[in-house]
Amino acid sequence: MRITVVGDVLLDVDINGAATRLSPDAPVPVVDVADIRRRAGGAGLVATVLAQDGHHVALVTALSDDDGASHLRRALSGISVLAGEPLAPTPTKTRVRIGTHPMVRFDEGCAPAPVPAGTGEMLAAIASAEAIVVADYGRGITANPDIRAALAQAAKHVPVVWDPHPAGSHPVAGVTVVTPNLSEALSSAKAAGLEPAHSGAEEAGRHLLRRWGSAAVLVTKGEDGALLLAADGQARSIPAPRTSVSDPCGAGDRLAGSLAVHLGSGLDLAQAATKAVEDASAFLAAGGAASLAVPAEAGPAVELKGLELVDPGELHPDGIQLAQAVRTRGGTVVATGGCFDLLHAGHARTLAAARGMGDCLIVCLNSDESVRRLKGAHRPIVSVEDRAELLLALGCVDAVVIFGEDTPESCLNHIRPDIWVKGGDYTPEELPEARVLAAWGGRCVTVPFHPARSTSGLAAALAKVS
Repeated sequence: MRITVVGDVLLDVDINGAATRLSPDAPVPVVDVADIRRRAGGAGLVATVLAQDGHHVALVTALSDDDGASHLRRALSGISVLAGEPLAPTPTKTRVRIGTHPMVRFDEGCAPAPVPAGTGEMLAAIASAEAIVVADYGRGITANPDIRAALAQAAKHVPVVWDPHPAGSHPVAGVTVVTPNLSEALSSAKAAGLEPAHSGAEEAGRHLLRRWGSAAVLVTKGEDGALLLAADGQARSIPAPRTSVSDPCGAGDRLAGSLAVHLGSGLDLAQAATKAVEDASAFLAAGGAASLAVPAEAGPAVELKGLELVDPGELHPDGIQLAQAVRTRGGTVVATGGCFDLLHAGHARTLAAARGMGDCLIVCLNSDESVRRLKGAHRPIVSVEDRAELLLALGCVDAVVIFGEDTPESCLNHIRPDIWVKGGDYTPEELPEARVLAAWGGRCVTVPFHPARSTSGLAAALAKVS
């Protein structure tokens, strides 16, 4: 499907690490940084998710010429970016996490900006779309009069989903559905002099229907699902699947993108909204927006307002972007995975055989915490940074992606390899990854197991000479 995303792009930075001690300078935790990753946020996140789903995506936005914009262009590789020039720096949101728990967020350059210019290419992308998502983050792109006129015209022919922002522009009249969250809906109603109850989603939603002139309003309510209100007076409550979520970042973007896709596929509003809520829940269960981040360059130690951040640097190229690039060229993406604690000849032979099956080889590598859960407290012997560096030193390995779960399932869902390779004496159908790859037509392959070559055997031999 040809989908055009219109809206403001942000740069999201994720600083992930562990805290085991307090700083001697102040009673604040010291965060030992495991990695720093950057990703496109706002409309960029919507475009990224839709592109990973296999749609042809055009992103109508504004990009500056600063360092943040260069990171955004890298994160948006493979997406057709049609950008005007804003008169403001790239807005950046930096999140610090300890394990899976968000600790603090720093916002830079996120104030409202002047309205950016538009181009003929932007207007053409809106006119030719089969579905449109507007991701308004209050940075001005939706205030451009030419873009607003193009959106109003497109809404007469194709589904237009508008995800609003309190500091943004009003949706153009006639859009298919507007998707405020409950807090936004209540605030808008109160600003108009209404006094809806804390849970008054229906009253607030009906106010927004009258105010915006859309065909429907979908008020999202987090773990409580959503409430769909149509211009014909109907109201439908949509429950959300039970999901364990540590960070809800990106749920609204995933929902808006999915809603546009399902409407563009011919589903009615209720069916599309139900599926979009399910998609948003599944997105969060798979790691949410943080799972889409791309690695940063190695950097120095940083201290941010009482948080001492010690950065050991990034060692692996971006496997997810590499996979997208190889697929775009019509190539075959091969992946394999494991702990690779003590690299030995058996590993090298398996990796070389895997690389010969396609145009790139991406290794899914268990993090230190994942190895400890699988192998015991005495493992890993070699840290994840050193394991990644050793793997990348092999000519047959093109990229390493580190994952913290017990299985590589989430990692595979983002890389979507054509072939998954494992060494062993079992059949490909016995591999637990076979079910995952079948979802996109991938296949599992096994290569011969090499007896007497194992990490455990090598560790035991080393123990005798230590």
